[in-house]
Amino acid sequence: MYNSVSKFILWICKKFTRDQIEKIIAGLIAILKDPNAEFQPKDTFKEDHPNYRNFEVDPKVPIKQKDVENLKSFKKKRHFSGKTS
Repeated sequence: MYNSVSKFILWICKKFTRDQIEKIIAGLIAILKDPNAEFQPKDTFKEDHPNYRNFEVDPKVPIKQKDVENLKSFKKKRHFSGKTS
């Protein structure tokens, strides 16, 4: 059947005259050539990588090696088994 681009082309042909379609084409070409155009084409990178830079920073401070060693020695001194009752 028809894909979305073909359907869009058919719609344009039904709605606009030949002169209007030529102006539309010229405008689209100008947008594609100018990287600083007011309107930009859809970015496919965002579609291919939807979670790029979509993360939250952990608010907790990272544990330092010294703190890990202190915790291990604390557990040994208190005979901490890690189980809760």
